[in-house]
Amino acid sequence: MFLAGRHAEAPQEALQVLDIVLRELPSARYAPFGRSFFSPDLGRRQPLGDGLESWRGFYQSIRPTQMGLSLNIDMSATAFIEPLPVIDYAAQLLRSDIHSRPLSDAERVKIKKALRGVKVEVTHRGNMRRKYRISGLTTQATRELTFPVDEGGTVKSVVQYFQETYGFAIQHTYLPCLQVGNQQRPNYLPMEVCKIVEGQRYSKRLNQNQIRALLDETCQYPRDRERDITQMVKHNAYQEDPYAKEFGIKISDCLASVDARILPAPRLKYNETGREKDCIPRVGQWNMMNKKMVNGGKVRSWMCVNFARNVPDKLARDFCHQLAQMCQDSGMDFALEPVLPPMSARPDQVERALKARYHEAMNILGPQRRELDLLIGILPDNNGSLYGDLKRVCEIDLGIVSQCCCTKQVFKLNKQIYANIALKINVKVGGRNTVLVDALSRRIPLVTDRPTIIFGADVTHPHPGEDSSPSIAAVVASQDWPEVTRYAGLVSAQAHRQELIEDLYKVRQDPQKGPVSSGMIRELLISFKKSTGEKPQRIIFYRDGVSEGQFYQVLLFELNAIRKPVLPWRQTTNHR
Repeated sequence: MFLAGRHAEAPQEALQVLDIVLRELPSARYAPFGRSFFSPDLGRRQPLGDGLESWRGFYQSIRPTQMGLSLNIDMSATAFIEPLPVIDYAAQLLRSDIHSRPLSDAERVKIKKALRGVKVEVTHRGNMRRKYRISGLTTQATRELTFPVDEGGTVKSVVQYFQETYGFAIQHTYLPCLQVGNQQRPNYLPMEVCKIVEGQRYSKRLNQNQIRALLDETCQYPRDRERDITQMVKHNAYQEDPYAKEFGIKISDCLASVDARILPAPRLKYNETGREKDCIPRVGQWNMMNKKMVNGGKVRSWMCVNFARNVPDKLARDFCHQLAQMCQDSGMDFALEPVLPPMSARPDQVERALKARYHEAMNILGPQRRELDLLIGILPDNNGSLYGDLKRVCEIDLGIVSQCCCTKQVFKLNKQIYANIALKINVKVGGRNTVLVDALSRRIPLVTDRPTIIFGADVTHPHPGEDSSPSIAAVVASQDWPEVTRYAGLVSAQAHRQELIEDLYKVRQDPQKGPVSSGMIRELLISFKKSTGEKPQRIIFYRDGVSEGQFYQVLLFELNAIRKPVLPWRQTTNHR
């Protein structure tokens, strides 16, 4: 009925059946993860560093479209643990040769965390490659380990056991053993007799270098991506799939042809005081040359803290001065001199340094009844947790706007980089960089004809393995109309890996008034009313990150949560 156009909604259960049918053959051929399939035979394996490598693969799912049912195929890549001898893997992870020295406690803990749950196969028993899953790492070196061999209390060392039982002389006796099996009856395996089993996907968080290497591997020009997808479809030979044949499914080898049109680039409005008052982007690009922000924000007091050891104080001062000059030239009310000269600080003391410097600045600003408007942080290019720590201290503990800059940006001293950073700062301090000419002339359908608020919502989930971490829901909403360029945002912690946004609508108990409705939607509607002086008469809600299986559940729950705070507003207006 759906394919014949007699039913509006796609039958999810039927689509799920067809999806399972088409997944059966690739599941037998390749390593399946989610809706994707990976294999070292589908493309080159690229090292990502620290004992990881990337495997190429493809994404596959059945989708209902205007043309009927379509099979959606795309290229993908993910990280796998390299099938290395365990000692070589540990050496890569530590970035140090461990073949001739014992491990420190910190190194042992790092290896233990990385290897817990990983499958290994033993290499000391010839063709008998028995597999084990690692449960931990011993605190003692191999040469110190003993275990009971009978109920009479006789003990034997691991070194002696391997020599007598397998004729294998353990060389690296100063290294710890891998623990396999349960804690009650531990089984010790020397690291040198173990090799990581191939085909284990790495599901933990990648570091910045690994992410960069994975992106370099997957970034393609559209024509190259099209070529690879077409080759993948031919390689999979869907026409010969026995399961698809059994269910009467036929799949074309050709890409679907879709009628499309190229939308014209929107004309952007800038401040009247600039030499160029508007512009049309070319190929998705434009710059601030000869232009001024349509509404420049105010930064009367600011300071800089430098956490990059290779950036000297003079360079930090020059960078800050040039950035301040660019902000001023772009139309912001920006003080050229900081409250305090830029200060260098150690990355491992970010909280102490920021709070100490903030109190120094407030000793100067406090008597003048002024606040600190902005903190500029100069960070190393590979900064680990430093960025998150700085944001947490500035936004949660100190309540100040921050702008981070990487070392490579500081060394370039490039006007384009200054302009890009200035645009970020202006938005953060309440300014507007540009607005759409069509918005000012009320020519955007469904937005400019009546007061309209635009929402955007997403939920960020913790990485696999972070079992106790909450998911974070974020909702933003436009605060100006008809321009819809300024947004307010709210975040809320909720249950682990919960996709439904729980705090869109809440009822709290007020001691005097009793039950009172609240929640993120209500707060943002009230904020829109205060900002524009208008009640929104139309809501446009963008929701990101919902899987096909959860879509209708999320739609029903969240649509209901959006309607509840809106009902009292509709009773006081003639508009629907």
